[in-house]
Amino acid sequence: MGSRVALGSVTQLSDVDPASLTQPIPVLAETPRWRDTFIALKAYNYRLYVIGQLFANVGGWMQRVAIDWLVLELTGDVALVGLTVTLQFAPTLLLGPWAGVISDRYSRHRTLILTQTVGTVFNGMLGVLVLLGAAQAWMVFLVAAVTGCSMAIDAPSRSAFVTELVGSHRLRNAITLNASIFHLGGLVGPAVSGVLIVVVGSGWSIAINAGASAVAVLVLALMRVHELSRSPRVSAARGQIREALRYVIRKPTIFWPIVLMAFVSTFGMNLPVLFTASANTTYGTGAAGYGLYSSLAAAGALAGALLSSRRKRLRLRAIVIGVVIYGAITVVAGLAPLYAVFLGALLGIGITRVTFATAAESLTQLSTNLGIRGRVMSFYIMVNVGGQAAGGLIVGWIAQNLGAQAAFLVAGGVPLVAGLVIALILGRRHQLTLQVNLRRPREFLRIVKRPAAVGG
Repeated sequence: MGSRVALGSVTQLSDVDPASLTQPIPVLAETPRWRDTFIALKAYNYRLYVIGQLFANVGGWMQRVAIDWLVLELTGDVALVGLTVTLQFAPTLLLGPWAGVISDRYSRHRTLILTQTVGTVFNGMLGVLVLLGAAQAWMVFLVAAVTGCSMAIDAPSRSAFVTELVGSHRLRNAITLNASIFHLGGLVGPAVSGVLIVVVGSGWSIAINAGASAVAVLVLALMRVHELSRSPRVSAARGQIREALRYVIRKPTIFWPIVLMAFVSTFGMNLPVLFTASANTTYGTGAAGYGLYSSLAAAGALAGALLSSRRKRLRLRAIVIGVVIYGAITVVAGLAPLYAVFLGALLGIGITRVTFATAAESLTQLSTNLGIRGRVMSFYIMVNVGGQAAGGLIVGWIAQNLGAQAAFLVAGGVPLVAGLVIALILGRRHQLTLQVNLRRPREFLRIVKRPAAVGG
C-alpha cells in the first residue's frame, strides 16, 4: 500500500511504497470554502467540547504564566522554572505508552472526566494556598508533578476522542479548530494573567484555572453519550505497545513527523522558559512583557491555525520545510538587533509552529488505523510533551547560564539543522531536489523529483 490515505479510510499495517513517500495525502476533495471553516461544529457533542476547551485553555494558559512567574518569585532561579516545566511533562515519558493502551481499551469519555477532575482539585488547592500566602516552592512542584501524571493519561484519549466526537470525515477540521482554540487561549490567557499578576498576584490566575477546569468537567458530563462514534475497544493482550511501535516505524507518514516533533518539542517549544528569561534579563520588561511575548506568539499561532484549515492536501515534504522555516525564525528572534524585530519574530514563531504541529498531528492521525490510534498518538504525545520535559532543563540551564539570546539560538538552531538533515536523507533516498521559484512566491520552495529520476 502507498502512503496515500483517503480521509476516513482505515489503513492496514503493510509496507509503504517508498516512491510515494512525499506524495500528497488527499484530505479534502477541493479547497474548503470559508463557510466550511467550522464544519466540525455541526456535531452537538463537539460544540459542547469546544465550549469546555475554551474555558480550559484560557485557564490553562493563565496558570502557565502564573506558575512560571510564581516559581521565579519564590526562588529567583530561571532554571527552576525549567524544572517546573519538566515536572509537568516528564510523566508522559514514563506513562505515555500505557496511557495509549488505556485509551484503546477503555471509554475515552470517562477517562477524560477522571483526569480533568484530578486537575481541577489539585489546581484549586494550589490556588487557595497562593491566595492565603502559604505557598512554597515544593508545593508548586508537587502540584506540577500530580497534574503532569493526570495530563499523561489524558492526552492520548483526548486526541483519539476527537474522532468519536466528529467522525473521520470531519477529523481534519476538528484538529485545526482544536489548535485554534488552544492558541486563542494562549492569546487571551497570558495577557489576562499578566495583568492579574501585576495587580493582585498569581493566585487568582491559578484559582480561575481551577474554575475553568470544573466547567470542562461539567461539559463532558453533559454530552450525549449515545451520539458518540465509539471506536472498537481493544481486548487486553500481550505485546500491544510493541505492536504499536512496529506500526509507527513501518509507516513513513507517521514515523518522520514524530521524529521531527522530537527535535521541535525538545528545543523549540519551551517558550515559557525563553519568554521568562527575555522578560527578566534581556529586555527587563517584567511580568507584563512576559504576557506580551506569550500573546504575540499565540496571535501568530491562531493565524497559523486558521491558515491550516485552508490546506487541501497533507505532504511530508511540507512538514519538513515547515520545521526549517520555524527554526530559522526562532534563530532570528535570538539575533534580533532591535526590540521590534524580536516582537515580529515572535509572531512568526507562532504561525510556523502551529502550521507544523497541526499538519504533523493530522498526518499522523489520518495515517493510523482506528483500532491502534490511541497507542500511536501516545507515542506522538510522548515525544511532544516528553521532549518539552527534557528541553525544559536544557533550555532553562542555557538561559540561566548563557543568557536568553543563546537559548533562542539553540531553540531554533537544533530544529533547523534537524530539518535540513532529514530533508537530505529523504532527498537522497528518493531522488528529490529543492527547487527555488522566484517568479511564484507561493511556490518559492518546492521539493521535486530530480530531472533524471522523472519517469524512471
